[in-house]
Amino acid sequence: MAWVYLLLAGLFEIGFASTLKLTEGFTKLWPTLIFGVCILLGFVFLEKSLKEIPIGTAYAVWTGIGAVGTAIVGILLYKESATALRLFFLATLVASIIGLKYATPTQ
Repeated sequence: MAWVYLLLAGLFEIGFASTLKLTEGFTKLWPTLIFGVCILLGFVFLEKSLKEIPIGTAYAVWTGIGAVGTAIVGILLYKESATALRLFFLATLVASIIGLKYATPTQ
């Protein structure tokens, strides 16, 4: 269950990182509220995952999921570049996240 919590934490990190731009300096109410809920839930689920997953692994996976997901949101919604080299390195990040999952014994 800890890995499910960690996945949820990563998804909420994508949510708060992706809505940060929409808050316009925290001057827009709804994006700011969504940001706040996502950041709170991201940390709640990260903390729950730490009961079984070592902190170093959990943090690396959490930030990795957030980074890849936010980059994908940036490409799809904010029209950021999707060069072959950028996609290659995002793919290596995904491979590293998967590798950490299989290389980490849970408690």
